[in-house]
Amino acid sequence: MAVEAKPLETRLPLTHAEEDPREHLMFDPRPREEMNRMVMEAMTRTSRRYWAWVIGLALVVLVCLFGAWGNMILTGMGLAGIRRPVFWGVFIVTFVFWIGISHAGTFVSAILRVFKAEFRRPFTRAAELMTTFGLAAGALFPLIHLGRVWVFYWMIPYPNARWLWPNFRSPLVWDFLAITTYLLSSTIYLYLPLVPDLAMARDRTTGWRHAVYRLLALGWRGTEAEWHRLRRAITIFAFAIIPVMFSVHTIVSWDFAVGVVAGWHSTIFGPYFIIGAILSGVAAVVSILFVLRSTMLHMDYFIRKEHFDALGKLLLVFSMAWAYFFFNDYLLTWYGGEEAARRILTLHATGPAAWVWYLMLVCNVVIPWLTLWNRTIRRTPWAMFIITLLINVGMYAERYTIVPLTLGHQRMPFDWGVYTPRPTEISIVIGTFALFLLLYLLASRLIPLVPVWEVQEGQMAHSLRRVGKAEVPSITELE
Repeated sequence: MAVEAKPLETRLPLTHAEEDPREHLMFDPRPREEMNRMVMEAMTRTSRRYWAWVIGLALVVLVCLFGAWGNMILTGMGLAGIRRPVFWGVFIVTFVFWIGISHAGTFVSAILRVFKAEFRRPFTRAAELMTTFGLAAGALFPLIHLGRVWVFYWMIPYPNARWLWPNFRSPLVWDFLAITTYLLSSTIYLYLPLVPDLAMARDRTTGWRHAVYRLLALGWRGTEAEWHRLRRAITIFAFAIIPVMFSVHTIVSWDFAVGVVAGWHSTIFGPYFIIGAILSGVAAVVSILFVLRSTMLHMDYFIRKEHFDALGKLLLVFSMAWAYFFFNDYLLTWYGGEEAARRILTLHATGPAAWVWYLMLVCNVVIPWLTLWNRTIRRTPWAMFIITLLINVGMYAERYTIVPLTLGHQRMPFDWGVYTPRPTEISIVIGTFALFLLLYLLASRLIPLVPVWEVQEGQMAHSLRRVGKAEVPSITELE
């Protein structure tokens, strides 16, 4: 891999004088061949526990997701708890949750790449996989919620003999277009940086793995021209996919905001949903990184405490931003003066389901604000794992508050009702979580989860220079 260095260098002061810079991944380089071997060992070595998890998750997906969904198709949507006045239940709640999780890859990889955040290098691919698999799980819910899934093609804008077109005012059509666009673009963005590592795996495997990697590596040889074209393509896609990310969750927020439902008709929903999506996505990245670091060989070398520390700071910032937009929504309702909207917001905090509202605030605001300011906690992986799990519990509670709890109490008291998820709905939701984990488990043994070439590139740019008796970290800007 050829790297062109600019003559300009910037020195970075040590954050803590007592900290050894060599504890950071960028200042702890290992030979290229050794790093390649470490990543390949993590891919190719499996245990009985791994296969037990794969088989268990596959059974859960088969029974809870496809079994329950198939039964609902044969029996009818009456198996679900959605009925007047709540026609959007946990299916839509989980759909919004998964679309939010999918923002992790774009933010961690694309936005941090654009801003040249060096700490992103070892875990960008883990985040990008979350985008693809989160979209795959979320894309099922418009089909599940549709009921008559055999007519799903009515959502596709295509010409036909009867001159019938989908209703472009329908959120189903918006979601189909948004998810399709985001899934295609994020898959391409995942694949581009993967090519050099697929070529590395091709040269170190035999049998069917070698044949697959040889096909997917596209004849990569690592020439200067190939690296130049790859970097240019990655940069173009990084800038292009960011507005796609913002547009996707803005469209999801429009599913609610364009309606006349009290509590939804708000102009703040666009940025509010985007901030919530990034908060839940980054939290999910931290959870996944802890699992990978704890279960896969050599991952503790690539994923270190510094990465949990940096992501913890981001989580604290986005938690504060989310709190601002959340309470700003109350200000808009107060200024608007609509009695029905005020009554709904009061009911969220004092009604029979108020525990969901308080759970949301505790998990999304109280816990991050009380813990993530502390550097010791941020650098403790198991503590970050628990905190991020609670953040995503809070984000799911937020979506549950927005959808069924708001729909249950609208303007006319005679149309009030209580929504209770049925076993079929709960089973399908559990099945999609199992599907996400199963896809991730399989991918962890099929593709390199660490972008080795990006880590090596970053280590080439970082160095320790002696100034007097001290060693000062410095970075050489690379192109």
